[in-house]
Amino acid sequence: MADPAWLPWPAEFAERYRAAGWWRGETFGSVLRERAAAHPDRIALVDPTGGRDGGRRTWSYGELDVRADRMAAGLTARGILPGDKVVVQLPNTAEFFEVVFALFRIGALPVFALPAHRRTEISYFCSFTGAAAYVIPAVHGGHDYRELAAAVRAEVPGLREVFVADADPGDFTALAEVPLDVPAGGLGHAPAPHDLAFLQLSGGSTGVPKLIPRTHDDYIYSLWGSNEICGVDADSVYLVALPAAHNFPLSSPGSLGVLYAGGRVVLCPQPVPDVAFPLIESEGVTITGLVPPLALLWTEAAARTDRDLGSLEVLLVGGAKFSEEAARRVRPGLGCTLQQVFGMAEGLVNYTRLDDPEEIVVTTQGRPISPDDEILIVDDEDREVLPGESGHLLTRGPYTVRGYWNAPEHNARSFTADGFYRTGDIVRMTPTGHLVVEGRAKDQINRGGEKIAAEEVENHLLAHPAVHDANVVGEPDPYLGERTCAYVILREGAGELRPAAVKKFVRERGLAAYKVPDRVEFVSAFPKTGVGKVSKRDLRTAAPADAPALVPAPPHQH
Repeated sequence: MADPAWLPWPAEFAERYRAAGWWRGETFGSVLRERAAAHPDRIALVDPTGGRDGGRRTWSYGELDVRADRMAAGLTARGILPGDKVVVQLPNTAEFFEVVFALFRIGALPVFALPAHRRTEISYFCSFTGAAAYVIPAVHGGHDYRELAAAVRAEVPGLREVFVADADPGDFTALAEVPLDVPAGGLGHAPAPHDLAFLQLSGGSTGVPKLIPRTHDDYIYSLWGSNEICGVDADSVYLVALPAAHNFPLSSPGSLGVLYAGGRVVLCPQPVPDVAFPLIESEGVTITGLVPPLALLWTEAAARTDRDLGSLEVLLVGGAKFSEEAARRVRPGLGCTLQQVFGMAEGLVNYTRLDDPEEIVVTTQGRPISPDDEILIVDDEDREVLPGESGHLLTRGPYTVRGYWNAPEHNARSFTADGFYRTGDIVRMTPTGHLVVEGRAKDQINRGGEKIAAEEVENHLLAHPAVHDANVVGEPDPYLGERTCAYVILREGAGELRPAAVKKFVRERGLAAYKVPDRVEFVSAFPKTGVGKVSKRDLRTAAPADAPALVPAPPHQH
């Protein structure tokens, strides 16, 4: 159904994408129905801790389909209507999919929140969208979401319902009490393929995220397009290691891609090796996706584990730039194929291909899904740069949105008049059509007029045998404007390493003197965003003496 707060694709582009076969006229509700009819007994979801007494439970495609229908009927009876917004903040549990597919069936829009969001973000999502309902766990990760919901409801009186996926809902409604038998006439409404399916969050690390409107047509294309590139089929077993609601584990190819293919989705409660590795062994996981800090952690932990990881065929790494030095560690460390992913919740997704030469896999971030993905690389004046030169990435295509939801001022800055999205990334294109991410425009450090790409310096730091991970940020300097600071995590057992030795190592690799870090700080871990990306914003704002206090305990201790 039409929503005045979003900008659909112009008619001529929509017709083109349908004619090309990218938009197949499917909806998420119809896809699940078809898979359930074709193979009702095939396992769709494995929730290793969601059963009675915290044991393993599985839902077949047939069971998920019926559950989605019954949940949709119950939500409809409680006043959730087509077009209503429902903020969904659930961890990696089967109920996440039950609720989301129920909302798809109704034509209501999930607003995907992450477990790490708190009152500021949730209140904003609920008030900004006029949300009718909010779905939460009771307690997750030591946090009581019922207290959060009470605070949000006090701030947003228009929030009609709060549903709790637990037997102890407190002052709210237990999710298990919602499902009803579907009326004889059905739900009475079925969304169209061109309708909005959900609102996703922008991946920015500063400020409150913007909301990204995705349709059934465009998002489903990104799923099956990703499946073809990533080799996903009905035999694939995907481990959801990152938060289930995030765009990367949803669609690249993610849980929804694997469900589209008729494969199996395994939900991982935490992405640390001690939790994930046993699931890879016991469930025969074939593919998963991680952000770079976790990929490094897994690669090193694999050398010490007694778990059999032999079923793992493909590791996708995305969400942030994966440096060449780190990428080279994946195949020898985990014994699987690395597939780099560079994409965004606004649309464009690039992959290295499974048959790409190793050098391309470790040195590029892939090429687009679609022949109809249009790529422009421009300078600061929006003039196209010469082939091979770096510039700002602009894109337009069959699954890249034409604007944020209800955000005309953002849209005026983030989209060109002819519909290209300004991604904020600095990239260059190789002769093979692969993109190399040089960094974010705002991540470039201007040191006395010399421009430094943080990722370049990080790559040299990661080549040091004692360095586990590194992040370089700019910090204020009264003389230079900005100077560079390298935050470094050492490998376990690396022994003592002094900042001067790190600088000497980088200098001896032939890096320009102005790129050698002005300051080196050793830390145990990096501050993270809700999905597990490194929060460079927090690194930038840390005073030197406070840097170690920014971070939690080292990841290997969890």
